[in-house]
Amino acid sequence: MQRGIVWIVDDDSSIRWVLERALTGAGLHCTTFESGNEVLDALTTKTPDVLLSDIRMPGMDGLALLKQIKQRHPMLPVIIMTAHSDLDAAVSAYQQGAFDYLPKPFDIDEAVALVERAISHYQEQQQPRNAPVSGPTTDIIGEAPAMQDVFRIIGRLSRSSISVLINGESGTGKELVAHALHRHSPRAKSPFIALNMAAIPKDLIESELFGHEKGAFTGANQIRQGRFEQADGGTLFLDEIGDMPLDVQTRLLRVLADGQFYRVGGYAPVKVDVRIIAATHQNLELRVQEGKFREDLFHRLNVIRVHLPPLRERREDIPRLARHFLQVAARELGVEAKLLHPETEAALTRLAWPGNVRQLENTCRWLTVMAAGQEVLIQDLPGELFETTVPDSPSQTLPDSWATLLAQWADRALRSGHQNLLSEAQPEMERTLLTTALRHTQGHKQEAARLLGWGRNTLTRKLKELGME
Repeated sequence: MQRGIVWIVDDDSSIRWVLERALTGAGLHCTTFESGNEVLDALTTKTPDVLLSDIRMPGMDGLALLKQIKQRHPMLPVIIMTAHSDLDAAVSAYQQGAFDYLPKPFDIDEAVALVERAISHYQEQQQPRNAPVSGPTTDIIGEAPAMQDVFRIIGRLSRSSISVLINGESGTGKELVAHALHRHSPRAKSPFIALNMAAIPKDLIESELFGHEKGAFTGANQIRQGRFEQADGGTLFLDEIGDMPLDVQTRLLRVLADGQFYRVGGYAPVKVDVRIIAATHQNLELRVQEGKFREDLFHRLNVIRVHLPPLRERREDIPRLARHFLQVAARELGVEAKLLHPETEAALTRLAWPGNVRQLENTCRWLTVMAAGQEVLIQDLPGELFETTVPDSPSQTLPDSWATLLAQWADRALRSGHQNLLSEAQPEMERTLLTTALRHTQGHKQEAARLLGWGRNTLTRKLKELGME
């Protein structure tokens, strides 16, 4: 790859400086601009190999600039930067022809690598994207890197009807992602039909999927369309696909291969054009090895894989999700939305959430009804939330003791160059013990002091020192 020319447009001078310094250090030629209009003026006389543009700027924003550039220079790769890392920003950027999407704050090495890849793309004269404008908003919330990867996939698939397999633990939002894939696809104006394999009795699954003719079985008093016919031209979302019986898997495979099927009790083929999005919390590769899932069907479904992270792997999203769910619950119940005390917000971020986003949503609905005051305090949280707290760790398992956790934290901190560990750890430990004791005693300070082995005056002093009064 030849050394390229990079243009950077951002109204934030610090971002321009950081990027220019890093890209120049990588041997690239950089020019910076404060506004989209300056870029358009410069494009009348010269063209870079790649443009990095902020999405939110005074005057002409990044998407408007992107649209004009794609009209004048359709092959020029544009990388959209934004601090507002939501699904609509990602999809809008991709659908209007962006080469890629760079959420702030970004890792500078990753940004340089992305720019170099865009330059290589431009120099190889590949065709760009140019798709319609973004669809409606969704309730998928996430600024964590793992969720940004999900947004990227949805954006990249916005012109496609290809099969998608969504993997994730229960409660991570697989159906929301399926809806988003449909809504941001060429089939958006056609039906979206969802069917949960685990919720249907096995002897009814075929009838649900493929429909039945009148008289096909006892109680079949009229012709009934199945989900495939209902989804014709649109998307069929098969949730918990791993629970589908093997004989139904065989029929599904045939439909995917031929685009037609027979209703139960029928003899005339029914032709359909349906996009399949499947989801599961199970390990389908293992199910294949165990002989419980057809390997050929797995490969037919597993064209594009989307992995949804559990909530414990995207803890930075928990406060925003909680505020959103509290507002939704308040609207549903016709009351004023509850507010989270900072200590409560921090506690929610540390919890395990084995039920993932669904559990957080249900907790916020419970708090809207049950929390006594307008501000949610730690003692308002349901006690069962504190029974499964786990640390952030690659294995996502609970070590043998809190001492092991402390040792792991200290080791990471020391390797990162931290000092004065005791002054950092001791207040946090005392705050955690105080919070837990007060929750167990429903806020009764004298009883909490007894549980901790302190006197009442010591507890009062600690509450004041730690700002917990």
